[in-house]
Formats: sequence, structure tokens, C-alpha cells
Amino acid sequence: MTDRLVRLAIQDGRKQGDHPLVVVARRGNILALVGADANARRQGLRPGLAFADAKARVPQLEVAEHDETADADLLERLADWCDRYSPLVAVEPPDGIVCDITGVSHLFGGEAGLVADMENRLRAQGFATRIAIAGTARAARALARFGRGGIVPVGAEAHSLAGLPVEALEAGEKTTMGLRRAGLTSIADLAARPRKPLAARFGNEMTAILAQILGEIDRPITPRRPLPDFVAEQRFADPIGLMDDIVFALTTLSQNLCKSLDRHGQGGRCFEAAFFRADGKVTRIELLSGQPLKDAGVLTRLLEMRLEALIDPLDPGFGFDMIRLSVLAGDDMAAIQSGLDGKAMASGEVRDLIDRLSARFGAGSVQRFVANDSHLPERAARAIPAISDESPSGVWRKMGPFGVPARPLFLFYPAPTIEVIAEVPHGPPRRFQWRRAWFDIVKAEGPERISPEWWRKTSDTRARDYFRIEDTAGRRFWVFRYGFYGIGTEPVRWYLHGVFP
Repeated sequence: MTDRLVRLAIQDGRKQGDHPLVVVARRGNILALVGADANARRQGLRPGLAFADAKARVPQLEVAEHDETADADLLERLADWCDRYSPLVAVEPPDGIVCDITGVSHLFGGEAGLVADMENRLRAQGFATRIAIAGTARAARALARFGRGGIVPVGAEAHSLAGLPVEALEAGEKTTMGLRRAGLTSIADLAARPRKPLAARFGNEMTAILAQILGEIDRPITPRRPLPDFVAEQRFADPIGLMDDIVFALTTLSQNLCKSLDRHGQGGRCFEAAFFRADGKVTRIELLSGQPLKDAGVLTRLLEMRLEALIDPLDPGFGFDMIRLSVLAGDDMAAIQSGLDGKAMASGEVRDLIDRLSARFGAGSVQRFVANDSHLPERAARAIPAISDESPSGVWRKMGPFGVPARPLFLFYPAPTIEVIAEVPHGPPRRFQWRRAWFDIVKAEGPERISPEWWRKTSDTRARDYFRIEDTAGRRFWVFRYGFYGIGTEPVRWYLHGVFP
């Protein structure tokens, strides 16, 4: 909390005062401390203390009101930054982040090297941290919040955490008070007691937490982001900021990533490029593909187009010290059948064009139609992103007689009104007027009656009689009629719903 305020003061060019800094918020009927900087803690001011008592102890204080939203946003940004160490990252408000570093510590020279790297980078960003590594997430959390941090040797949780107070269980104020009244003030006191009597008095949840702290059992953390299927990343000793260097790095990452995809017979459908800035900011760019993709050249071109199409250009700031390229969603990729002349089929070129347009203009700007489960023409199709693999909820209507489409490709919505002259009351039009022009009909087919969907809540409950008609110039139209001549009081109206190609 106080680190965020200090960073804001530095960014705004304000000088930080010499007095202790505390953050206050209302807790019940009193104003209490919820945060204190190192200077305040050295003078005995800690979270939970009433503000009146803190003011009596240290009259000269710098006071700030607690901003929960800003603190939560900062914690989320820090969790994004921690993604450089492990994809398994979870946030534990108000001030904790848990990373599962199983199998990744060797990339930083071991656990001690990882801790040193993390501490140095966070200190450079203006954060005071306490980092702990243990066999279980609960043990590391307890050591960081109620101990001095550090690295716990494998299987030594019970010994290393024995001196922590029972508050490290974080089992609630009522349970903590009951443990202290029973003379159990430390983790060592609890570890020496039989578990069944403890569970009978304080609940199974408390003993489960104790077992996690002692390293006997573990619970997996729930990562805040989905785990990628494939990952390729590159770290830089000196941060890079030139676009040529960024593109070169993406080219190398694309080649490495596509080699992994090819070995596993997979293709990527959703890619993510993550750019880690030296000052801690992380920028993520998502790229979708309409087909499984494992061609490094195509992937690099799509990434370049995606970067060029950004509304807010990629800002390197002081430079990127790491770039990661991930596959968030993949699919089995079968071998592509080529033609007899050795060239790829034309459908592949169309899919490549869709991918390029979607990367440049956005997935929602390039759409395709899929059949919808409805017999009403205006509801029989809906538009979705062309690169989407969503399955249609209906089937397309088959062709009509003589190879004529049963429905026009384009419909007017709402359908315009037309004036019609018919030979018989309920027959097809012989002549109609549209846009101040008259059209003489030489061929007609119909009627095709389409009833309303009574199960939907709609104001239109009338049946429609559709006709396919052709005029003397060969133009074909799709018209329909509401109402019947001589039946009921509603007037008969004609509408033009579409035009055939």
C-alpha cells in the first residue's frame, strides 16, 4: 500500500517526507491502520492499530486514505510481471502472490538465484518484499507473512516454521483466540498435539491448514491465467526497444514454437505474445487463426501485421527484457493435401487471406455466415468472426427447383413495401412498383407459406406467403404478402425481402 503511494510521489515529481507514512481505513466504528511503511513499523505502528493510538505514539505522521481498487490493480499488475518466472501464478489479496516454480528454478541458477533476481528487480521498481520458498504454498505464505522469508529445504517445513505464531494459520480471529487460551501459541505447540482432539475442538479446516504448513499435504493453486499448451521465450541481457530487434526476436520465437508444434503434430489456433518491460509493465497481444497454424513464416507475418494494426502502438519504455510467445489453444493438424501440380489447394489461400485480414483489422471485422436454427429468413443466418471454429446451430436450406437458390444471398431488413398488381386475389404479382419504377413479371413460383415462430416473444404473429418472381429483364426478386384478400379486416400488404443474383 505504502509502496504504491511512494511510487506515485516519485512519478509525479513530489518529494517524499521524512515522517512515517501510514494508510488508514474505517474498520467497524474506528479508524484503523491498514498499512505502514518501514519507518512507521520501526516506531511500533503496525496494521490493526487504531489511528488515535498511532497518533498518540507518533504525532508527526503522513496519512493516506486506503484505496482498495488501486491496491488491487497494482497487485494484478505485479502478478502479470511474476509471469516471467512461472505460468502458475495466483493472487492472494491483499498483498500476496503465489508462484509454483516447480521445474523452473534452474533457469535462474537455482532457488537462491531466482529469489535474488526477483528481489533485485522488485527493489528497482520501488517495492519492499519478503520472499519465501517452501514445499507447499501455505508454508511459503506463512513464512513470508509471519516470518522472515527465506528458502526452506525439502521436507524441513515442520522445523523451519515451528517458531511461527498461531496467527500464521490465518484460521480466523475466533480460532486464534481459542488456541491462545488453550496455551497453544506457536506452530510447534500445534505440531506436538494429536490431530483428532484439535479437529474436534477447532474444526477439520484448521488441522488441514496445519498439515499444509507442516508440508504433510498440499493443495494446488488456481492460476489466474490459463496455462499455455506450448511456450517459447527469449530473455535479453540488455533490454531492447527498436522495432527491428523486436521483429527479429519474434521471428526466432516463431521458429522455435512452430518446431515444437510440428513435433507434436499440433497447430496453434490462439497465440499470445507477451512483452515484459524492464519497469515491470507487461503488454499482451492475442492473435487468432482460422486454421491450425505451424508455419513460422506465416506466424511472423501475422504478428507483424497485428503490431502494425494496434490502436495504441507498442511502447517499449525503457526496453523489453523478455518476450514470450505462447499457444493458448491448439488443434491436431493433419497433413495438407496438395494438387497434382504440387501447389497447395486454393482453400488454403483463402484461409491465409482471412488470417491476414483478421490480424490487421481485428477478428470482428472479418465475418462469415453460419446457419441458424430458425425458418424465418431474417433469423436463418447469423454472422460470426471468420476465424471462429464455432459450429452452426442449423443447416443451410437446399437449392430450389432447376438449380435456383431457395433464398437470396442478401436480404432487405426491414423489407421495403411495394405496390402490387395481381391477376387473381391470392396469386403471384403480375406487376409491382419499387423505388418509383414498375417491373413487369413474366415468371413466378409460389406461394411458400412461412408461419411465425409462436414460441418466441414477438409482435409479428402473421403468416407470410413468399413468391419468387422474374421480370422481363431477367431480374429475380423474392417478395411476400401479409394478409388475404376478402378475409379479415387487415389490409393486404406486399414487401420485397430480397433480390437474387
